Amino acid sequence: MSRLIPVHYGKFCKFLEYVGCEFIRKTGSHLVYRRNDLPRSIVIPEHKELSMTVIFSNLKTLGISKEKYQEIMERIK
Repeated sequence: MSRLIPVHYGKFCKFLEYVGCEFIRKTGSHLVYRRNDLPRSIVIPEHKELSMTVIFSNLKTLGISKEKYQEIMERIK
């Protein structure tokens, strides 16, 4: 398994759509996504690169492992 690195917010948004999240709104410099089975919304800041803290927090909310995340990210290049 290779090391996880920060990614551009646009690529992470593609990942969210791939796993079934729907874009709801843009508030300031943040994008809000929702999936019906999740207890809360996923909020993504519009930064060139998302920090690993933001990525890991959202993976935890989604219930997706780091390994599964990497597998999906390789598919949506």
